[in-house]
Amino acid sequence: MNQREEPAQAMTSVVRRVELSIVVPVFNEEESVQPLINRISEAMVDFGSSWELILVDDGSTDRTLPNARSELARPGLRLKVIELQKNFGQTAAMQAGIDAASGRLIATLDGDLQNDPRDIPLMVAAIEARELDLLVGWRKNRRDGLLLRKIPSWCANYLIGKITGVKLHDYGCSLKIYRGAIIKQVKLMGEMHRFIPAWVAGVVPSSRIGEMAVTHHARHFGTSKYGLSRTFRVILDLLAVLFFMRYKARPGHFFGSIGLAAGGISALILIYLGIDKFILGNDIGTRPMLLVGIMLFLSSIQLITTGILSEMMARAYFRDDETASYIVRQVFDQEPPHA
Repeated sequence: MNQREEPAQAMTSVVRRVELSIVVPVFNEEESVQPLINRISEAMVDFGSSWELILVDDGSTDRTLPNARSELARPGLRLKVIELQKNFGQTAAMQAGIDAASGRLIATLDGDLQNDPRDIPLMVAAIEARELDLLVGWRKNRRDGLLLRKIPSWCANYLIGKITGVKLHDYGCSLKIYRGAIIKQVKLMGEMHRFIPAWVAGVVPSSRIGEMAVTHHARHFGTSKYGLSRTFRVILDLLAVLFFMRYKARPGHFFGSIGLAAGGISALILIYLGIDKFILGNDIGTRPMLLVGIMLFLSSIQLITTGILSEMMARAYFRDDETASYIVRQVFDQEPPHA
């Protein structure tokens, strides 16, 4: 009996040796990457548990990758640098880091030095004390422009909370702490990193999602990767999130309900016109209502058919959903220091 338990105990110790993984996607942050690593290392000095840092280079065209790789030799730092084949976007880079993380808890933050790594140990303590699965940072005193950043963000946060039902002050803050087992159940695609709390709410109750005020700094290096156009993309992404949250497993209900409604209206119109034609003897050939009724009838058939096809595609999606949203070119790693 003891012989069987020893390998299991050894395996458990290997799995649990990393308590926290810190994932940072970076893109053209050559001036920020080394100060970022310094700040994270300083913030985690008194953490008291094992942790690792994972930098994901999202196809940078400057010296971000070489600057990150130069830190691999730093003593006392467990660092992994993942180079993506091209620029896939922040969401895909974040997904690559999460997939590579081995920590029981996973923290994510931006690589532009606006998030403060000193908040990470406090958030780790808070997520444990409050028994949450996701703790979201709230940039209460945000150091960004009012017109181009704050106002669009406020509008987006209100819309997201209203539609998804997950009430948070700041969806856009990249500083978040997850339970690794939970976030690995969520597949991030497109530009959906803004809606991570909504996706997580699809696998856990919203009561296990919380927020915490965090420090936010003004950008010191480089330029922001976002502009006012992001607001319009957020609206389009929000519609997609709403569809996936409510109809991902049953898209036929979405298209079918619209098709049935159109078919019902079409039936009423055609029945009325039929009575008017065959009972009252009026001419209906030139009446616009006839064209509307026929178009609604054809639309209902198309929508119901689309719903059936969507159901077939959804079943194929859930059966074989292993396609990654990124391609890793190379992974630069270092062995953890021996005790």
